[in-house]
Amino acid sequence: MNYSAYLATGKMIALMQSFSKIKVRVHGQQSIPEGSIIYVVNHFTRIETLLLPYYIYIHTRVPVWSLADQSFFQGALSGILGKLGAVSTKNPDRDRQIVKSLLTGEADWIIFPEGRMVKDKEAASKPTLFNLYHGRRRQAHSGAATLALRAEFYRKRLRHLLVENPAEAERLRLLFEIDELAPVLTGKTWIVPINLTYYPLRARENVLSTLADRFAGAALSERLREELLTEGTMFFDGVDIDIRFGQAIPVSESLTPSRIRRDIFSLRRIDFDDPLPSLPAMRREAIALMHRFMSDIYQMTTVNHDHLFASLLRAIPFSKISEEDFRRRVFLLTVMVPDKTRLFCHQSLETTQIALLTDDRYHKYRDFLELARETGIVRHRRGFLLRYSARFTAGSEFHRIRIENPLGVAANEVQPLAGLKRQVRLLALLPGMLIRRRVVDLLLRQVAAQFEADYSRFYRPDESKERTAGAPLLLKGRSRRLGVLLVHGFLSAPREMLELAADLNDRGYWVYCLRLRGHGTAPEDLATRICGDWVESVDVGYALMSSICRQVVIGGFSFGGGLALDSARRIPRLAGVFAVSPPFQLRSVAARFAAAITGWNRVMEAIHCDGAEKEFVEITPERPLINYSRVPVAALLELEHFMKNLAPRLPGVTVPTLIVQGLNDPVVNDEGTAQMFNSIRAKQKSYVTYDLGRHGILAGKGSEEIHETIADFIGGLDKY
Repeated sequence: MNYSAYLATGKMIALMQSFSKIKVRVHGQQSIPEGSIIYVVNHFTRIETLLLPYYIYIHTRVPVWSLADQSFFQGALSGILGKLGAVSTKNPDRDRQIVKSLLTGEADWIIFPEGRMVKDKEAASKPTLFNLYHGRRRQAHSGAATLALRAEFYRKRLRHLLVENPAEAERLRLLFEIDELAPVLTGKTWIVPINLTYYPLRARENVLSTLADRFAGAALSERLREELLTEGTMFFDGVDIDIRFGQAIPVSESLTPSRIRRDIFSLRRIDFDDPLPSLPAMRREAIALMHRFMSDIYQMTTVNHDHLFASLLRAIPFSKISEEDFRRRVFLLTVMVPDKTRLFCHQSLETTQIALLTDDRYHKYRDFLELARETGIVRHRRGFLLRYSARFTAGSEFHRIRIENPLGVAANEVQPLAGLKRQVRLLALLPGMLIRRRVVDLLLRQVAAQFEADYSRFYRPDESKERTAGAPLLLKGRSRRLGVLLVHGFLSAPREMLELAADLNDRGYWVYCLRLRGHGTAPEDLATRICGDWVESVDVGYALMSSICRQVVIGGFSFGGGLALDSARRIPRLAGVFAVSPPFQLRSVAARFAAAITGWNRVMEAIHCDGAEKEFVEITPERPLINYSRVPVAALLELEHFMKNLAPRLPGVTVPTLIVQGLNDPVVNDEGTAQMFNSIRAKQKSYVTYDLGRHGILAGKGSEEIHETIADFIGGLDKY
């Protein structure tokens, strides 16, 4: 192979990535040592045969050849693979060619020790007696280890013979076509494990397979069709490929047994294929090396959602599984993976996973469920999954099982990960009640720690309110049939909802007053927040309350009302929603109330006229012990953006809805609220107004009547 081949491959890969959805991430390449290397890699599809030599070469600038299954050399790719330095496993001279190139440093090698069969990955990485004497088809191949040992065997032998038997050394030099002995004698042979993890694992009809069927028809082999299904789906639907290099294994350390050393230092003639007395010892060392590097390969798996869903689904000891309970278990697992196991995680697991418990807006659960249903692992019925356990282990031919049972492949990849496997078993066996309790405890700890961290970071002695004003608040009720989640308004804090919360709690309801990120601390904190932070705050509150109570109502004041309505259109399991004075239409610059009561006129003028020059605008708050007295301009623009996007989505709100609006509100235009109410398509909805002449109508004079209206609405839902 030459540089132009790699250059052509690089251009092809760049072109492929430019109009496909394949994303390649390379990790640990800095650990590649100097010397001759055999890269041992887990195998999934033909894509890595093209990708790996290029990505290794651009880092090492050493040619990389690969040993590939003979079937890869059938069809259109055979010519390309040959130019890229791939050698067929059926090549009669392959072993000598590999040893020669490792000795001379002419090229490094890529070998796929898994072969074509499905491996029990736990068995392949553990040299137990059961694994040695039973089910050998589950074992990885030790050929890569054997070749590396043979290369280092001859390297050490040449060093010795140059002094003790120069004639035999010269014969070996000619046998391996070595032009210069110095690099051979000073070199070193290494095995470098590489893990390739694909996410997601999908295979379905695509453009490539359709065209191939049309033009090749019956001439298209089943193996090639399966390759096209897998690779075409990855190419067009998108896949993340994590290439992770492990710590290099020095091969010379495995040549220390006395029998092997006797053959290394023997002065007699030894030909390449001679049966040596040390052959049994070499085989034992090769098997030990194989287990070592296979363990390293599997330990480097980049854990993703497919792994968690599939392994947990297989481990749960029931065939009928509640969807909500299943999602809670997976959520807890996503927290345990980075916290309690030393594993590599896909980047999608590095952020909050709260959406698994709410609207699944990143479609992780939806995509898993779709695949599980397509492959017959589960049936979906009225909030339950009906599992067919036998489907997880069907088949032994890898290139077939990855099509028919990709979730079985994903679950198999978790088997060698002992820490993760323990957590999966633990969560699979815990009763549902304990799972709920764990979710509640976890979320309460997280929001408390989050508030303390934000409060400490942004605390301003002259401006921050009392810590208790901004802390989230959970009030225990007498019944778990229905709970209430309350969302405070913009510039405010959980204490704003305390009067309403206390009234509802007195009626027996569990009530949680959440804290929106950026609130209850200082305006500088709020200035750093975006809409996604506030949506996540509400999702955490819902996940917490839905783990305590069978049904949940979300209600909010002002901007909190907007967030509540947004949740109602996203989360299908809500019992109902209410919003008090949601800011669909803020008062304009000419609003006659703003300057006198809250300074809103000045805020709006600042934003829309010269807001780009201002970070904060001072106001006179209605409740100075709770509300900020400075408005972050960036945060207010985020609010406007959120409400503007929410308005056309209101028809998606179909749960029972109550809107309460104050007339003559100095901040919110009640006409805009009424107009938005009309677009809500809920069969059960109410619009109630109160003329109190202020924005904050949940506290103070006249608020008791509003509390009663809200309680009546919730009480009507609690009857169902």
